[in-house]
Amino acid sequence: MSKISAPAKTLRAFALAVAVGWAAGSIFSPAQAAEPTRVEAPAFASDRLSIEVMGQGPDVILIPGFASSRDVWRPLAERLSATHRVHLVQLAGFSGEPWSHGDGAFVQPAVNDLARYAKTLNKPAVIGHSMGALTGLMLAQQHPEVVGRLMSVDSLPFFSALYGPTATAETARPFAEQAAAGILNADAAGYRVQQERTAGGMMRNEAGRAAMVEWSMASDRQAMASAIRDVMTTDARLGLAAMTTPVWAVYAADANGGVPSAMADAMWSREYAALSGVKLVRVDDSRHFIMTDQPERLGVLVDEFLAD
Repeated sequence: MSKISAPAKTLRAFALAVAVGWAAGSIFSPAQAAEPTRVEAPAFASDRLSIEVMGQGPDVILIPGFASSRDVWRPLAERLSATHRVHLVQLAGFSGEPWSHGDGAFVQPAVNDLARYAKTLNKPAVIGHSMGALTGLMLAQQHPEVVGRLMSVDSLPFFSALYGPTATAETARPFAEQAAAGILNADAAGYRVQQERTAGGMMRNEAGRAAMVEWSMASDRQAMASAIRDVMTTDARLGLAAMTTPVWAVYAADANGGVPSAMADAMWSREYAALSGVKLVRVDDSRHFIMTDQPERLGVLVDEFLAD
């Protein structure tokens, strides 16, 4: 890896923390919304993901990120279910969902099964967070006929670009293996401490941090190791120029302990430069989990995105 500039060191440190502790966090109260109408999901069987469906209307798929429970999206899903049919994804191996694939590939098989599911719907809008957004981006690149539009929430098309502008999938591979080994080899007590330390960098919301830690601890370690290898070595920038799906890329900035706005602007502009027509939207006063730190602001953006 080439020498890293001083500003990039902040992002590199963030990347290293995320690589071993990138997980979900959101606390919601059942009183926040009326009980949504649960509906039967289209006939679908997969050992890579499960789907919970609620509401009626145009289809929206919500994909959580690394080690996340689908509950990270639940407050938004329950609100959207008044006007949309919402499909809450749970990726296998995360937050207690079974994992049966050893150290095999994680992301591409999930994309394949998500494509199979999306084909049963009417060109759904897809909203993904972090690794879930990378999954959605790959879905739109490989199967543009099944995706109506895509919102990427605090996710880059090549995660390891956080190491610097010259990073490639190959130069990131040793760091990916290091991150996977850290996940697999940590003892339970040390691993929990690691997750608790990481949570502070991922979100400002203290209650959300506690949920993040528990979801991460309930995730299968082998699934997490496989996923982080894939995420850190998958460069979806290569398919950006050919994309025709409308894309919004929403990203976080936080002057108080997160990524500074100027640095975030430069990073997202550079990494999405090849995607014609992409709409870049910065959300201030938020860390990685925008849906937790700024739920009302993200909700407004989602409404605009779906109406666009």
